[in-house]
Amino acid sequence: MENYSYTVVERFLRYVEIDTQSDPQSTSFPSTEKQKFLSKLLVEELKAMGIKDAELDEYGYVYATIPSNINKDAPTICFCSHVDTAPDCSGTNVKPIVHQNYQGQNIILPDDSTQVISIQDYPYLKEHIGYDIITTSGNTLLGADDKSGVAIIMDVANYLITNSSIQHGTIKLLFTPDEEVGKGTAKLSMQKLNANVGYTLDGGELGVIEDENFNADAATLIIHGVSAHPGYAKGKLVNALKLAGEILTALPNTISPEYTDNRNGFIHPIRVEGIAEKATIEFILRDFTAAGLQQHAKKLYDIIEQVKKKYPKANFELNIQEQYRNMKDILDQHPQVIAFAEEAYKQAGLIPNKQSIRGGTDGSRLSFMGLPCANIFTGMQAIHSKQEWIGVRDMQKAVDVLVNLVQIWAKK
Repeated sequence: MENYSYTVVERFLRYVEIDTQSDPQSTSFPSTEKQKFLSKLLVEELKAMGIKDAELDEYGYVYATIPSNINKDAPTICFCSHVDTAPDCSGTNVKPIVHQNYQGQNIILPDDSTQVISIQDYPYLKEHIGYDIITTSGNTLLGADDKSGVAIIMDVANYLITNSSIQHGTIKLLFTPDEEVGKGTAKLSMQKLNANVGYTLDGGELGVIEDENFNADAATLIIHGVSAHPGYAKGKLVNALKLAGEILTALPNTISPEYTDNRNGFIHPIRVEGIAEKATIEFILRDFTAAGLQQHAKKLYDIIEQVKKKYPKANFELNIQEQYRNMKDILDQHPQVIAFAEEAYKQAGLIPNKQSIRGGTDGSRLSFMGLPCANIFTGMQAIHSKQEWIGVRDMQKAVDVLVNLVQIWAKK
């Protein structure tokens, strides 16, 4: 691909300016209609490339097919990324900035001088000295999660369409909404997708390939207190808000995300609301093992029981729902998914770095829906924050990897 003029950067800069933030409190699907603005653009660009079946369905999914150009059967590969950005930080009026030939200096973001991106905070910047990097202007997230993946897949499609000598089987392109709010595959048609193996483009540093993610549950606790006029509340009032506070205080640091790393899971409160009579706490529970996830649920239950004994007039409702499971359980049954990816990395001059995701991707759900799916790097860093940044070299290398990968699957 030495003579190829990559389009990934110009696509990325265009895509991040479109606000696609999802909303965890919404009851519609997709959770925000504005996600479809980018999805419609992708369909237009795919059709302009000559991909005739590109379509946007009513739920905000983009499906497209690059037909096989070989005269033998080969597994159908799906490349997938999500169009939405996280609710954690504003995605409105994103202003991307390309810092050319980065030389290791601190980057002060112009719209908020308190936002400083430094090698001290982000040592991976050392790997980008002499290369271009992209940041936001300081008031919003950048949206590299996961518009970098979207741009990479679109550039791969462009390359394959314009370089027909590259042999490949059928390739399916999938762009999903609402991944950031845990609903990225909720309305997906596996029949329409019709693929055998998949790769999400939703990873971090150059060379990383992820074959494992957290097991994930969501827990909702509703606390029913006893309401009373505060002037005459002695012996009567049971304040649900205070009970919620006691439960949150009782959560040990050893299983809190701000104190855990590597393979340690956690219990994380993400939302609290209520009044004295009724309060609700929403949690997420995470662990790499099913047994660990059960232990977190038991720990939460035990804390609730301790508070319940102190306040017998109060009632507690705890509901735990499955979100996603560890894709390694599926990928271990299909070792070629990782093996072929590692070969594609090596052909691109990279040393594969197999890691676990302290989170989840659409790929974790897809794996359990019948599509074994690993996660490939895009370069995204400091995601969900105003200091989000990405290296141009990383995105271009990801394009190389995917082009290698389709050829390996076609041959093997």
